[in-house]
Amino acid sequence: MSYELEKGRIYRMPIHFGPGLGPRQGPDGRTFECKDNPKSTSVSVSFLSDPDQLEALLPENFALAGEPVVTVSATYMKEIEWLAGRGYNVLGVSFPAEFKGKEDHATGSFLTVLWENLTDPILTGREEIGFSKIYCDLPEPRVCQGETHCQASWMGFKFMDLSVKSLTPVELNNLPTPVAQSASNQLTGTLHYKYIPRTGGYPESWGEADVAYAVLTPARSPNRVVTEMWRGEGRVDFHYARWEDLPTQYTIVNTFSQFEVREYRGASIVKTIGGKDLSDQRILK
Repeated sequence: MSYELEKGRIYRMPIHFGPGLGPRQGPDGRTFECKDNPKSTSVSVSFLSDPDQLEALLPENFALAGEPVVTVSATYMKEIEWLAGRGYNVLGVSFPAEFKGKEDHATGSFLTVLWENLTDPILTGREEIGFSKIYCDLPEPRVCQGETHCQASWMGFKFMDLSVKSLTPVELNNLPTPVAQSASNQLTGTLHYKYIPRTGGYPESWGEADVAYAVLTPARSPNRVVTEMWRGEGRVDFHYARWEDLPTQYTIVNTFSQFEVREYRGASIVKTIGGKDLSDQRILK
């Protein structure tokens, strides 16, 4: 007798062994509050770039919003409950954008790609909530003589260096208050574009999608608490790669390596505790 899928449960391939476990579904279907975890350190560098280069990366119904400022952030997370106390690291590249659909209008940071160094969050993030996640090696940052250095590589090829220096502590009571949701039905948060190709049909249906739509991570995250913050100077370098160096990612890295850096717009290190399981992720229409 074949199995049946339980309603109200999350499944991922392989589905033959029952509901999938992950950040939004633990053993016996329990959820995770994300109040005392993860413990995260984010190292970020921003720079003013060429708007035409950024707009070339935007899907249909998206547009650049505000100044063309690119932010590259490396985040190192520990003590994650859904991983039974383990952690992982991520590297994202984003810039301000807006989405105008038939029903929704949303603004925020468009996350072009999110590298991660662990399979589990890559699979759950891509399939369940539409993040553009891929794999790379992300070692812990190196701190020497007041400078913090971050690197990213794939199978021995280093494709990114990021460094932050001249750091000054930030008084946490001087941080801006999060902007409340607009009454005009405008949404805010992190913008994504989920795409899954259709299986089979070579060659006629190649290039067709099973799934293709915009997604929003709402900005609200009440359990996330900033514990320490510093601002300073920084720079980031993406290193040109050949197909032989990064067979499946060189087009991504080379796009970033060709971004014009008109001026750097500062850097930061932020330590936080808590977050959310992203179960509030929503499709934009």
